[in-house]
Amino acid sequence: MENHKNHEKYMQRCFDLAIKSNGYTYPNPLVGCVIVKDGKIISEGWHKRAGEDHAEVVAINKIERKKELKNSTLYVNLEPCNHKGKTPPCTDLIIESGIQKVVIGCLDPNIKVNGEGARRLLENGIKVDVGICELKAKVLNKRFFCYHEKKRPYIILKWAESKDGYISSKKKSTDKGKVEYLTTMKDRILVHKWRKEEESILVGVQTLMDDNPKLTNRHLPGRSPVKIIFDPNERADKNSDVFKSNNFIHITNKKLNIKRNCNKNLFLKKAIKFIYNLKISSILVEGGSFTIQEFINQDIFDEIRIFKTSQKLNTGTRAPLVPENIKEKKIKIYNS
Repeated sequence: MENHKNHEKYMQRCFDLAIKSNGYTYPNPLVGCVIVKDGKIISEGWHKRAGEDHAEVVAINKIERKKELKNSTLYVNLEPCNHKGKTPPCTDLIIESGIQKVVIGCLDPNIKVNGEGARRLLENGIKVDVGICELKAKVLNKRFFCYHEKKRPYIILKWAESKDGYISSKKKSTDKGKVEYLTTMKDRILVHKWRKEEESILVGVQTLMDDNPKLTNRHLPGRSPVKIIFDPNERADKNSDVFKSNNFIHITNKKLNIKRNCNKNLFLKKAIKFIYNLKISSILVEGGSFTIQEFINQDIFDEIRIFKTSQKLNTGTRAPLVPENIKEKKIKIYNS
C-alpha cells in the first residue's frame, strides 16, 4: 500500500490524464485514474468522451492478469460513480477487482453520487481516503461543479477592447458582416482554443446582425461549441451563417414564454435556466457589449477575460463596464 506522502504525486498524475479530454466529455466531468502497487504505477486511464468507459474502468481493464490488482491502490480525482447511466457503476468493477484502497480527490456533486460511491466502497471493505488535492480537483471540474451546485452553466465573459475603451468602431451599412479584429492572430488562436474547450458559445442578436459570425473553432483541430443566439424580439436574419448549423440554439421571448414589456432582467434569467435544462455545462459569451453588460449587471458569470489592445478607435461601441466590487480573481487581462 502507498504511503500518504505519495498521494499528491499520484493525484497530480490523475489531473494530467484528465485534462487530455478537456472539451470532449460534456456533460460528464474530467476524470483521470492511476493504479499503484509497490510504489509503481501499473495502469492508468482517463475518461475520453461521454458514453465511453470511465477512467477507473479504462485503468482496470488494461490489467490482463487481475491478480495484480490485489493489494493495489486506485487514485482518481473524482469520486467513482455508484449509479447506472450510459455505463455501469464504476464502484461495481472496483469492488470486483480486488483493489484494496481508493484515494479520491473530491466527492462528486451530482445528486446521484455525492458520497454514495465512497460509502459503497467502504461498505465492501475497501479503504477510502477523500480530499487529496481537493481544491485542485474542484478547479479542474469547475464547470461540472457549477452546473450541479449553482444549477446553471459555468459562464465566461470575453471581449477585446481598444486603448480608449471601445470594442468596435461604428458600423456602416456597407460594413455589415465584416468582422473588425482588435487582437493579434496569436490571441485569436487562443480564443479558438477556448471555443474548443467550452460546451457552447453565445452572442446577442446585434452582433449576429453586424458581424454574421461563424462562432466555430477554425484554427485548431477538434470540436466546435454549440452556438447560442439571444434574440428576444426575433430580429435575426435567418440567412445568417449560424442558422445553417445543426448545432444551434435560437433563444427568443416566444421560446421562453415571456410577454412583451415585462421586466428586462427576466429574459437572461429564463434563458440561462433554459440552457441549463438542455444540460449545457458551460458558455463562452463573446458579445456584444449590451449582452455582456447584462450578465455583469445581474452578476451571472464566473470569469471575465479581457484583451487590452494598443489601438485607438476614438468612437464606436463602448466596452462593458466592470464594477470595482468584482473580485480580481474573476478577471484576467490579456495584453494584445
